[in-house]
Amino acid sequence: MSKQTCQHEGVSRRGFLHLTCGCALAAATFGKAYANTDPIMVAQATGAAASGKLRATYLGHSAYRLVTPGGKTIYVDPWLSNPKAPADAKQVSSADLIMVSHAHADHLGETVEIAKKTNARVLAIVDLARYLGTQGIAADKLVGMGLGGTAIAIPGDPLKVMMIRADHSSTVFYTDPQTKVSTVISGGQPAGFILQLENGFRLLHAGDTALYTDMQFFGQRYKPDVAMLPIGDFFTMGPEDAALAAKMWGVKAVIPIHYGTFPLLTGTVEAFRKALDPQITLIAPAPGDTVEL
Repeated sequence: MSKQTCQHEGVSRRGFLHLTCGCALAAATFGKAYANTDPIMVAQATGAAASGKLRATYLGHSAYRLVTPGGKTIYVDPWLSNPKAPADAKQVSSADLIMVSHAHADHLGETVEIAKKTNARVLAIVDLARYLGTQGIAADKLVGMGLGGTAIAIPGDPLKVMMIRADHSSTVFYTDPQTKVSTVISGGQPAGFILQLENGFRLLHAGDTALYTDMQFFGQRYKPDVAMLPIGDFFTMGPEDAALAAKMWGVKAVIPIHYGTFPLLTGTVEAFRKALDPQITLIAPAPGDTVEL
């Protein structure tokens, strides 16, 4: 991601972004909708309850570190060695939950290492969870679920995770460390997640997906507040389809993921901005930046 498309001039690439413009309040007060007229609009996403905000740190590609209002640390698709990752991305001190959308290496990433180091629970579709069990993650730390299900991801905690459809593929390319024989293993169906926080705020991470019409139905059913959507094209939706997806999901704000990592991923934030409904706030932090939602 270039500086021109990923941050405003004068905003530190690694700094903490306090996003407190209060777009919804301003719109209600002044009768003006906030259009997404900048290459990125770094703004407070509406919908967070007064009990606190979600802090989301972009770690490049599709990876995010989330800190919930209740203080839980969650990694999503933690490929922390990706080409766009900030230098300190792999310095993981703690984690309560890891959510993996599918088995491809650019999403599975350092899941096993993080889980072993932090004793975090790992949530994935059941087929992938079983594979992760063979890699040394304890069975009582694995949450293997299916599409359409809802899980209490952390026992005794109000966080809920709904697993939703993603149109993609999912395989593990595994090399036995002893025999050096490589095997292609099915990772089950790919998925996306709707994470419901302690305060009721709902964050959608779509994983890798194409556009599909049921997004409108899912939006009406689950009512996410903010969506993280792939825009890179070639392997996933491009900017135009992602913009339509955002509208179909009915979200107030959208965060682009899975773009700019490799030359094949040609979708850009600028193209996404141009295609996006002007009533939807665009939030596009640079790798290493943190936004509050």
